[in-house]
Amino acid sequence: MKNYSVLRLLLSAVLLFYSCAAQSQICTGSLGDPVVNITFGQGATGPSPYVPTSSYTYISGDCPNDGYYTITSHTAGCFDNHWYTVTNDHTGNGNFMLVNASYAPGDFFVTTVSNLCPNTTYEFSSWIMNVLSTFGIEPDIIFYIEKPDGTVLGSYDTGLIPGTSSPEWVKYGILFTTPADNATIVLRMRNNSPGGNGNDLALDDIAFRPCGAQITASIESNPDTVNICSGNTTQYNLFGSASSVYQKPAYQWQSSSDKGTTWQDITGATEQDYSRPSVIQSGNYLYRLAVTDSSVASIITCRVASNVLSINVHPIPVVNAGPDRIYIRGYPDTINAAATANGDALSYFWTPPLYMPDPTVLKPIVTPGADIIYTLMVQSIFGCANQDAVSVKAVDGIFIPNAFTPNGDGLNDTWSIPYLDVDLHADVKIFNRWGQLVYHSSSGKVVWNGTLNSVPQPAGVYIYVVTFSGNKMPQMKGTLLLIR
Repeated sequence: MKNYSVLRLLLSAVLLFYSCAAQSQICTGSLGDPVVNITFGQGATGPSPYVPTSSYTYISGDCPNDGYYTITSHTAGCFDNHWYTVTNDHTGNGNFMLVNASYAPGDFFVTTVSNLCPNTTYEFSSWIMNVLSTFGIEPDIIFYIEKPDGTVLGSYDTGLIPGTSSPEWVKYGILFTTPADNATIVLRMRNNSPGGNGNDLALDDIAFRPCGAQITASIESNPDTVNICSGNTTQYNLFGSASSVYQKPAYQWQSSSDKGTTWQDITGATEQDYSRPSVIQSGNYLYRLAVTDSSVASIITCRVASNVLSINVHPIPVVNAGPDRIYIRGYPDTINAAATANGDALSYFWTPPLYMPDPTVLKPIVTPGADIIYTLMVQSIFGCANQDAVSVKAVDGIFIPNAFTPNGDGLNDTWSIPYLDVDLHADVKIFNRWGQLVYHSSSGKVVWNGTLNSVPQPAGVYIYVVTFSGNKMPQMKGTLLLIR
């Protein structure tokens, strides 16, 4: 168990002596894809194969004591909250290694790496967090890149990793050059501070990536990100530029359709520039230029890549101005239009912008003085547009016929209410002289052919009752004559 009651004044003096930490060695040119990428996985795991069993012991809990470590996705409430509550790993979707340093300095992570590109500069990097939320000993990590015989190819000391006001992942790294014979590389991480009162850290996303001279890519006459609409047939020219350090560069353009998680070589795209064929299907298309020297072109791990170019093809909005409407004067009508574009923000405009308080809403209230056709124009934030039209007929009132002749001659064979707008949600019932319900409709469309259960009803007088949902209009009641 940790002892957090030591004299802080004495410890403060010791830490002040080590207050100047060296800067991390991070690639300033272009990087390739990770050759090694240790993320500690997801879900339940066991002991790590990278930790020397002679110096550290694995436990399954998330609050390891001195000389112990665990692989976890979170930690909380450790040592009376002297550690931060860490809710996720560096990328937010997996585990990290949580180390409580042993009392004596020593190695806590060792692994070997092979199949690297010979005579090539690599960036080794790791994300580290000082998990101590109170005053205490700060971690001091030394990275060693060695040959198996112990020959040091590079080393880097983080210096004292200071505490922060909240949990914070910080990237540290070192640049080194592989030997010409491509020997196996040994990575060692040594915690150079003693344990006991602090020196507690989290480790994640350990990676080796080739580092080369600067490579740039661009889209002719455009920024690095282009937004176009589905159906656009423009062919874009992608230009690449590699540093003169590459005496005989080998080029390979690549594409990604999963936001850069994976990259695929584009067949035949092995020149410095690339003309991208038009793609009319909506989606997010990423491109980059990978470069290496021709002498090692067959070794994929030698490649370094340019900045990423994005050509985003956005869908055309799907627009439906709704069914044709009937406006009964004195009873304002709402146009039930609909428009979607796969989540893109949309703007609306109705034309002509007459007899409506706001032509920029999707479902306007209209009160036209005469029959009119409205066109709904919809546009996404990327300029993708579409339109649809709806007809609105203006009438003085609802006309209900008082007679019909269902005799099959094709003239006046059905009884219907022609100006019954769907938005009124009318409920129509017809009763015979004995009060029996012979017809009912609540769908907005009213058509009675003079039958009940396919049986023709006798000639005579029938009673109709029309009510409206929400009392939008007064109830209408009257008689109709069925003539045979």
